[in-house]
Amino acid sequence: MKDIHLGEIESRFADIIWQNEPLASAELSSLAEKALGWKKTTSYTVLKRLCDKGIFTNDKGTVKSIISREDFYAVKSEKFVDDTFGGSLPAFLAAFTRSKGLSAREVDEIRCLIDKYGENNND
Repeated sequence: MKDIHLGEIESRFADIIWQNEPLASAELSSLAEKALGWKKTTSYTVLKRLCDKGIFTNDKGTVKSIISREDFYAVKSEKFVDDTFGGSLPAFLAAFTRSKGLSAREVDEIRCLIDKYGENNND
């Protein structure tokens, strides 16, 4: 997937789609009006822009994603770690935890991810 940048408002609009898909474009317009205060024309303009970026499709008035929210943010996260920390996840974690720290629950979740990764790569 190419690097796709979403501004704050585009991200909020995209989240509305991801949370409700598939949905009719009229329903999306209504949801955007309630959540963002947008007029129908603004919703359709931003939807077209996101469709042009290859994130969503609007097929006969039904809007759905081409790229899942999880996949989109996984690619964005990977690019951030690559660009900022030379691709080193340990360097990212060291920087992240330097001032914030990790809760016991977060440590357990990371351990589970590492264990799961290790199991999948032992084949």
